[in-house]
Amino acid sequence: MLKKRVKVLNPLGLHARAAAVLVRLAGTFESEIIIKRMDNSVVADAKSILSVLTLAASTGIELDIEFKGADEEDAAREIEEVFTKGFGEI
Repeated sequence: MLKKRVKVLNPLGLHARAAAVLVRLAGTFESEIIIKRMDNSVVADAKSILSVLTLAASTGIELDIEFKGADEEDAAREIEEVFTKGFGEI
């Protein structure tokens, strides 16, 4: 199992379009990907749009992401990158 801490950098936060990008990317991996919001302990399945939207993660929010599975290293690298690049919005 791998863990990464990411920060939401894009100006609109993890809104519907950004969440859809994340869910689509997460769905390409076999690994289980769980996102935890650090300030209120909300937990989401990265492969479910409704689950990701319940995080209500605005700009500046820190999230812990756990990756568990055969392709966890690739999943961690690519998902961390999409957060770092602000979902193409910055």
